[in-house]
Amino acid sequence: MKEIFYLYHIPGKKIGITRNLKDRVTRQQGYTADEYEVLLTSDDIDYISDKEIELQKSYGYKVDRQKYNSLTSKKNNNMKINVTEQTTTFPVPIAKLKGRLMDNIGLKWKHPEFGTFEITKENIPWILSNAKISMYNSQRCYIYNKAFYVSKKLNTTNSTYPNKAFYSSNEENVYDLIRSWATDKGIYRSGDARTQFVKLMEEAGELAQAILKNDEPEVVDAIGDMVVVLTNLAKLRGHNIEDCITSAYDVIKSRQGKMINGTFVKRESL
Repeated sequence: MKEIFYLYHIPGKKIGITRNLKDRVTRQQGYTADEYEVLLTSDDIDYISDKEIELQKSYGYKVDRQKYNSLTSKKNNNMKINVTEQTTTFPVPIAKLKGRLMDNIGLKWKHPEFGTFEITKENIPWILSNAKISMYNSQRCYIYNKAFYVSKKLNTTNSTYPNKAFYSSNEENVYDLIRSWATDKGIYRSGDARTQFVKLMEEAGELAQAILKNDEPEVVDAIGDMVVVLTNLAKLRGHNIEDCITSAYDVIKSRQGKMINGTFVKRESL
């Protein structure tokens, strides 16, 4: 049975191609069936790739730099992964990494020290959270092999590593979902840490107003918005917010002090 490709249109947003509308458009991008339309279906990847570029131009949308068929192997869709001692590089821009990983579940490659790696549904969130844009080619991204190997061990043992909850193999954590959303929206591709900081201050101002008004729903909303902004700010600086939180906790977990006028004051400051 031949594979079917769908050319979909999100009005006012984009035109793209996928093998799985529910996963790519609904689960990954957040659009329900009534918010997009299927313009064309075909089992000819070359034909539908040409039509995607043609329609992106005619609708006035951003045109993909690479055709869909150039990102996809016609035979088995396997990515040509480049493995060095330190890193594994994927031949795809970070904004499209999630879709390519989902298309390549089961793909395996070998590392001389760490053995066989494999793309699985369980480790895709980790790859997405830790992938970095190549400094030599923005159309490529990479992960560090040792970190990937350690994450694999954590997910297959009963390790008590403090970050275990952040790298659960059972489901995506909320930070992964935030980063996936931000990737789809182009925040990591075109965003800036300074503008995210300005946004953080705006959200802090809204939190202050909500506290003064004793408006609990707005307090919850503002705190949530600040966490989203902090997650993206951290990523734009090359960090994961989980690591920032763990680093802070490692500092405060043994701190001694006492409450003074509603504020905790550490011992050396007394």
